[in-house]
Amino acid sequence: MINRQAIRKLSRTTLWVGALMLLLSGCASVSESSGGSAGNTDGNAEAAASGSNVRKIIVGTGTAFPNVCFIDENGKLTGYDVELVREIDKRLPDVEFEFKTMEFSNLLLSLDTSKIDFVAHQMETNPERQQKYLFNKVPYSIFLNRVAVAKNNTAIHGLDDLAGKKVMTSATSNAAYLLNQYNKTHNNAIQIVYTSGAANDTVQQIVSGRVDATITTDFANRFNTDADGQVALKTVGEPLNESNVYFVFRKDEQQLADEIDQAVSEIKADGTLKQLSEKWLGDDFTKTLAEAKVTQ
Repeated sequence: MINRQAIRKLSRTTLWVGALMLLLSGCASVSESSGGSAGNTDGNAEAAASGSNVRKIIVGTGTAFPNVCFIDENGKLTGYDVELVREIDKRLPDVEFEFKTMEFSNLLLSLDTSKIDFVAHQMETNPERQQKYLFNKVPYSIFLNRVAVAKNNTAIHGLDDLAGKKVMTSATSNAAYLLNQYNKTHNNAIQIVYTSGAANDTVQQIVSGRVDATITTDFANRFNTDADGQVALKTVGEPLNESNVYFVFRKDEQQLADEIDQAVSEIKADGTLKQLSEKWLGDDFTKTLAEAKVTQ
């Protein structure tokens, strides 16, 4: 004789198991389709597949800095800072980096408004920035700032020769901070002119004589070229300061900064950072002056 109560109980159990299997199937589909960010790596994909919580981190960078962050002939975002971030991503399985590109002048504003989580664009520190932002502790590029002038300029040999001269720089750059600090103790001797941001604007202004100089590094000066592609400026005088380059975070991102520091330390220790610098920047710009003296 058919037990109707048993049939009803079996039917309810079958429906419940079916619903559970459907739910699990849906979750698996979301996990498999949730990749494809610019910074996604095999390590992060494995972490996602294993069910661990992977944090998505939005990295702000630019597209107009040759060899550092730019779009190559295949339409790919690449360069020293970009490939370093991708290398860091490989070594941090709990995070997934995604790039968001924008004009350099908008990077810190985007950080302020939480549109990005940190900046990767050869950013240097200064006291004003340190008051507002958090920097990681291990620099990934180290450059020496110098005065740069037109190749035929024989009157300017260093910072003190800029009194009464026009010096062009970016408003948010470390060079602007250096010049403003100099002016505070030298009766505003230097007239600071801020670049419009147009391609090679600084070179055109200096070569034409509308401004007299800029502040740059020997590395960056390679890209101060004329219409024929020749380097149009020369660096003069003693180094003004050592520029250590870091990633920039909001003050509440100490954990992320520490994680990235650990990865950068590993990348530097095993020689990968040196290799990336030589490939993209043309030389090893990863040693401080003190470190360089030890190896000499």
